[in-house]
Amino acid sequence: MEAPAPWRVLEFYSGIGGLRYSLMASGVRAEVVEAFDINDVANDVYEHNFGHRPCQGNIQTLTASDLDKYKAHAWLLSPPCQPYTRQGLQKHSADARAFSFIKILNLMQDMSYPPQMLFVENVVGFEVSDTHDQLLEVLSSLNFNTQEFILSPLQFGVPYSRPRYFCLAKREPVRFRHAFVNNKLLQTPMCLSLTLSSTSQGSDHQTEEELEPVCKPIKDFLVKEADGGTPDETVLQDYMVPVNLIERWGNAMDIVYPEFKRCCCFTKSYYRYVKGTGSLLATSKNLNVPEEKLQISSLKELGLRFFTPRCQFPFLPFKFLLPGSHKP
Repeated sequence: MEAPAPWRVLEFYSGIGGLRYSLMASGVRAEVVEAFDINDVANDVYEHNFGHRPCQGNIQTLTASDLDKYKAHAWLLSPPCQPYTRQGLQKHSADARAFSFIKILNLMQDMSYPPQMLFVENVVGFEVSDTHDQLLEVLSSLNFNTQEFILSPLQFGVPYSRPRYFCLAKREPVRFRHAFVNNKLLQTPMCLSLTLSSTSQGSDHQTEEELEPVCKPIKDFLVKEADGGTPDETVLQDYMVPVNLIERWGNAMDIVYPEFKRCCCFTKSYYRYVKGTGSLLATSKNLNVPEEKLQISSLKELGLRFFTPRCQFPFLPFKFLLPGSHKP
């Protein structure tokens, strides 16, 4: 029998290709027929990763006929998160950075060949925004069923605290396998076959503390050698936290040990700032100082170092390398 044609996929706000990589890793037969991003540096990386340079320009200039010509089965969208972050102005749809996403939603209603499936990713906070309300309104008008989730890598055994909002949408007659969670927002969906602690079975929501026991320790995600060789001591020094930063910001640092089962979310300011941008790893062999008794003097003895991204998968922030890779 002839194999079915692969899905035709459009990737909006493609960045460096995280969603495309996830699509590839899923095993689904799919072809990204076009990607869109306005950032030239991100497009350089995307082209390096996939040999395909995204369409660079303002998404707001697209028309329904522009999108119809792709006849895409599925859309992947990771729109700007700044309008919805806790530390932002929370202007939601009134924020100019939300305009392009709203424009795409409106275009769907005018298309002759709207997509059959959508995947939307954003920060926690999007789910209570008026943009979210517009998303569900448009999808409902086009006969989509939705399933929404708040998920963190901790739920999948990865020691990385990064909860995010996800929306899956399928247009009739395409349907979800687990229709009983249609049109719901779940924070611990049992249909994902997660390994949960016995104390939290059956609950719709587990705290990060309850999820920690199912995680593997950070040390399981550390690559001790790069390219099959022993890390160069010179390279090791490139990732050590300078003493002057410890003296200034030591009390505000999030310090983790190899045995820990959680580290904080990394931001784009990691390496440039140490306060609130991500965790630091203690590498000293003498780690007997109780965490509650850590002082600036003892912090200097912990061998604090930055995490580094895994070279071949730079868009997976929870994969780390010990020295031997390159800074982002």
